[in-house]
Amino acid sequence: MNIILQGYMGSGKSTVAVKLASTLHLQHIDLDQLIESHENLSVTEIFSLKGEIYFRKLESHLLNSVLSQQTNFVLALGGGTPCYGNNLDAIKTGGVSIYLKGSIALLCERIANSDNRPLIQDRSRDDLTEFIAKHLFERSSFYEQSDFVVTIDGKTADEIVNEIVALLT
Repeated sequence: MNIILQGYMGSGKSTVAVKLASTLHLQHIDLDQLIESHENLSVTEIFSLKGEIYFRKLESHLLNSVLSQQTNFVLALGGGTPCYGNNLDAIKTGGVSIYLKGSIALLCERIANSDNRPLIQDRSRDDLTEFIAKHLFERSSFYEQSDFVVTIDGKTADEIVNEIVALLT
């Protein structure tokens, strides 16, 4: 079984993917970590040194590589992954997709003090809230095409994992 977690930055995709993979005895893959390993640079450094277009092309290439060469995994995507190129089509055919859906307030709270997110660097708290609201509006049509939507507000990672397991059985 291939499970693909998507959602906005700060929705807990990476954390939930590790716990879900352990629970289901599947391999855990984090697309951002794969990109960083491939480039030997952080995502922030790739954005800064090579630009977003380069990053998105590499992201798409590695996503397709994972989906065509691996099986029995839980894959945590980057927040923008489903929104570029043909990635959404690859996700839809590559496994069961799950959207970890968080409120703007929760996402803002989780990422407000994060240093490793290139799209939000140097934003004030008010600006961040507006930025997330706008971004979610733009991206939600991609995320909502997931096979399942799991709301994350007020839930622990373990509760989210239990909900996903129940949906899949």
